[in-house]
Amino acid sequence: MKNLISITIICLFISGLHSCSAPSSQESTTLPIYGKRHYDAQLQDTVYHQVADFSFVNQDSSVVTPATFEDKIYIADFFFTSCPTICPVMKKEMLRVYEEFKDNEQVAILSHTIDPEYDTVGLLHDYAQRLGVNSETWHFVTGDKDDIFDIGLKSYMVTAMEDEEAPGGRIHSGAFILVDKQRRIRGMYDGTITEQVDVLINDIRRLLQKKERVASS
Repeated sequence: MKNLISITIICLFISGLHSCSAPSSQESTTLPIYGKRHYDAQLQDTVYHQVADFSFVNQDSSVVTPATFEDKIYIADFFFTSCPTICPVMKKEMLRVYEEFKDNEQVAILSHTIDPEYDTVGLLHDYAQRLGVNSETWHFVTGDKDDIFDIGLKSYMVTAMEDEEAPGGRIHSGAFILVDKQRRIRGMYDGTITEQVDVLINDIRRLLQKKERVASS
């Protein structure tokens, strides 16, 4: 039920699209751009929704900002290490993405904890080590709780919040969010469903090969 609510909220925040499911390569040669957009008369161009500036700290105590992902495609998600529900499945599926692109310097992963009081840098470091992942590719970040919740809702358009009634006292979307090199959201995929993650992997390849074109307004 909580995951269904999260997916519903994602759909409500997406504007200008006919569907909140990312198309497969067989359906279209175009990846959508998610979020609001407007025409800037001064620039004489369409301005698309972008991920806002941020500053978090990863499992190696390194500061992570948009500059960390310069000239990179990245996949964002939200989790917490003590999550008793969907997080283990999400991490299993994200490991598939990591293994597919871990040797590609143009691809990275950004996982935000929504329990920064418990998920310290040291704990995130141990968590990443247990997964056996390279911190240069997969960043597990912590920071100010309100900043994390805010970027989830306003930039990535997903649920990330405290909820006393939810297992673990928190609720977050199960979405994997595909962000291009211009900080635009190009796809959302259910990170608990293998077939959806297969589509994500294929769409990452499409962005890397530059075979897709930007959807028109």
